[in-house]
Amino acid sequence: MQIKDLGEFGVIDILTRMVIEQRAGPRNAQSFSFNLMVDNGDDTAAWNPGGPIVNELFTTDTMVEGVHFTRKTTPWPDLGWKSIVSNVSDVASMGGLPAYALVTLGLPPDVEVADLERLYQGMMEASNEYGLAIVGGDMVRSPVVFITVALTGVMLGQPMLRTGAQTGDLVAVTGYLGSSGGGLKLMQSSRSEKGEAADYLRLCHRRPRPAVAAAKTLVEAEVSTAMDVSDGLADDLAKLCKASGVAGQIFADRLPLHPFLSSQFPKDCVDLALGGGEDYVLLFTGHPAKINHVVSELPEGAAVVGEVLAGEPGQVIVVDAQGNEMPSPKRGWDHFGTNRR
Repeated sequence: MQIKDLGEFGVIDILTRMVIEQRAGPRNAQSFSFNLMVDNGDDTAAWNPGGPIVNELFTTDTMVEGVHFTRKTTPWPDLGWKSIVSNVSDVASMGGLPAYALVTLGLPPDVEVADLERLYQGMMEASNEYGLAIVGGDMVRSPVVFITVALTGVMLGQPMLRTGAQTGDLVAVTGYLGSSGGGLKLMQSSRSEKGEAADYLRLCHRRPRPAVAAAKTLVEAEVSTAMDVSDGLADDLAKLCKASGVAGQIFADRLPLHPFLSSQFPKDCVDLALGGGEDYVLLFTGHPAKINHVVSELPEGAAVVGEVLAGEPGQVIVVDAQGNEMPSPKRGWDHFGTNRR
């Protein structure tokens, strides 16, 4: 069997089981009282460095030319921004704040130094915006450009996890869905759209803004189950439901769609919200009274979008306003699936 037959998340499941089942244990870390709190399988790992309050987070993400971006659709400064904030979003999804980053660059030898400086300009803008520091890294020769960022984070209290959803919980998001996918669709088409709506959608794709402030609101409200929407709402809710041993449904008529997305893609806006990816809003669940209250405290775009059901773990259906099941949405991002961008 090849990895393309199993898909990205099937491969991740195999490797996660191997890492957990076959490792001897973090003996060196335990000598210094680094107690692992969140293992493989969530948005970040988390450990307690020995103190009673502060916990540390650690995550990493890679962007590869031709897989995650092209130079045509993503200028160098925006590539730098996205490489940082994709990791910031993972830390925020646990309820933490970003701290220190290491950056590994894979570069063809013909990359212009001026372009590399523009890349780091975007990285520094994102780092300064979200209060983290780049403290080192590595550089290697590569046939295509790739960027790997490893990011640590810190937080007070317990991290929000994917494993706490319960039957009867509501599902909500902290902001608009599908705008990043709409921006990418616009740039990949032959349409040379101009104006406020087109500019907004392109900006959502090139300069997404992770929900750091919203994460703080969730933590203060004692929300315990969350993750970020990076691969598309339908797929990400399926991951959360599988981790929690439950099923879920999405209310298509309640998806928060920005008016600019609806105006540019009236027929595709729902599919973009369900499977567009790279929105970097937070998806969270909890008791209906709590979730309705939290949503009312969040900025415009936050909405209840579904509920948690008993059923096959990881199964997610989409229903219309009358409660009728709709055709399965287009899948979100899978590195080894047939839907590669």
